[in-house]
Amino acid sequence: MTTILINYETIYESLRREKFRKELQLLDKDFIKNVVKYLKEKEEIIISQKQKGGTFSKEVEKTENELLNTKKMIKELYEKRESKIMNLALISSRGSQSAEDIKVMLEEEKSLYESLIEPLNSHKKKLLDNLLNGFNSSKEADKPEDIKIDEKEGKKSLIRFLQPIPKFVAEDLNIYGPFDEEDIGFIPEKSAEVLITKNKAEEIKTNESKKNN
Repeated sequence: MTTILINYETIYESLRREKFRKELQLLDKDFIKNVVKYLKEKEEIIISQKQKGGTFSKEVEKTENELLNTKKMIKELYEKRESKIMNLALISSRGSQSAEDIKVMLEEEKSLYESLIEPLNSHKKKLLDNLLNGFNSSKEADKPEDIKIDEKEGKKSLIRFLQPIPKFVAEDLNIYGPFDEEDIGFIPEKSAEVLITKNKAEEIKTNESKKNN
């Protein structure tokens, strides 16, 4: 891909394409490096204009506004691409990822994509695979005396939710929820303690927890 000169107009055009097209758009491989260079040049121009003072006051204001607007566009462009990359990671975890989607990512973006794949696949294996294999957490919860917690996965508490709880990331970095009122589930110990302290959940004592007490 031919290197494209980065300026206000090219950044604006990159953002426009990203906003109005569903697919992740192709950027020059040196896009980030060239954007950083462009921003530094603008900052140096502002410093130079301020040093000259007087007749350059309007030029300083104009350049500062351009720099501010450029940074806003870059932030929006990043967020648009980040959202698309997160969606691509989700699609990949479902087994329908195209190699072409990865090709249009910047090298810096591929690390984000790869960091999302593993937890998504892990979560899918824990939840969906268990469901498809006939594991029913609600039925298991009805028989707390039969429940055993794998120590390798860290200590977890069995709790009943007293109010709706949205998705959250626990101390084991896994995503839990959302939960409805009266739902029952295993939650990492520290997160469970927080929910219980705030009267958002109550602990269900299992035989093992009774023995420990």
